[in-house]
Amino acid sequence: MTAPILEAHDLVKNYVVSRGMFAPPGTVKAVAGISFSLEERKTLAVVGESGSGKSTLARMLTLIEHPSAGSLSIAGKDVTRVDGAELKALRSTVQMVFQNPYGSLNPRQTIRKTLEEPLLVNTDMPAAKRRAEAEDMLARVGLRPEHADRYPHMFSGGQRQRIAIARALMLRPKIIVLDEPVSALDVSVRAQVLNLLADLQQEFALAYVFVSHDLSVVRHIADEVMVMYLGGVAEHATKEAIFAEPRHPYTRALLSATPMADPGRKKERIVLSGELPSPFDPPSGCVFHPRCPIAFDRCRVEKPVVTGTAGHLAACHAAEAAAMPGAA
Repeated sequence: MTAPILEAHDLVKNYVVSRGMFAPPGTVKAVAGISFSLEERKTLAVVGESGSGKSTLARMLTLIEHPSAGSLSIAGKDVTRVDGAELKALRSTVQMVFQNPYGSLNPRQTIRKTLEEPLLVNTDMPAAKRRAEAEDMLARVGLRPEHADRYPHMFSGGQRQRIAIARALMLRPKIIVLDEPVSALDVSVRAQVLNLLADLQQEFALAYVFVSHDLSVVRHIADEVMVMYLGGVAEHATKEAIFAEPRHPYTRALLSATPMADPGRKKERIVLSGELPSPFDPPSGCVFHPRCPIAFDRCRVEKPVVTGTAGHLAACHAAEAAAMPGAA
């Protein structure tokens, strides 16, 4: 077993925000104690509703945001304890691919300048070498050399996402955070981009953190799945375990909303009542209990811990009770 390239332990991110002239400031608990590890050539999918903390976690992993508490290690170095040149070097080892490829590309720059810019800013590589590196990376993502002198508006959505992926790879990072990278693409193009990501992962020994709400895409690309709810971990397990035997009722509800390719297979649709609670004032006990169809008294007063066996973890009192010896 290889050493993890990325390790997070009890990551917390809070935001203090104004609530009006006469009200005291409020604290938004965007991420509330996330722990996981990730090895090279592996993909961790992070799933959950809007407001669950996925994007905040992604910003911390890419060092855009600094954790309020906890530790985050990249290649064995705790990013909360380094600064200056060492922090700049760590930033080069983790890159991000955004949901909207057109919005993430400068419309006034040619693709060549877009790809060469990370090398120009972060290295002393000569111009001829930067040019060759940009053209080589274009070829690796399935585009031709003549595409380098065109502008973003001259490409399709799938081609623009390939360009965004190429830009993220220019500094040869070890970790790529993919924030809904195929949700803005046509269904016919998604499989092509996902297969490209899988090929590049093996070629460059990359670790992926794949943020998504689409579990059908997650099933195709992930090795492990972490389900987030209101800033915390609801369930974390291998892809096979999540889809075959989900333990948390929130995970089961998400899976029940996922379209299935088998029309003959019956599936129970689980509809959650109510809305996602406010992160200003999360519910007592289990934060999911106001919407949970199987909540009982303990859920309302006692916060569950993330626990389990054989790498299948869940923060649920009902799942914990079911896993106990002698449970029905």
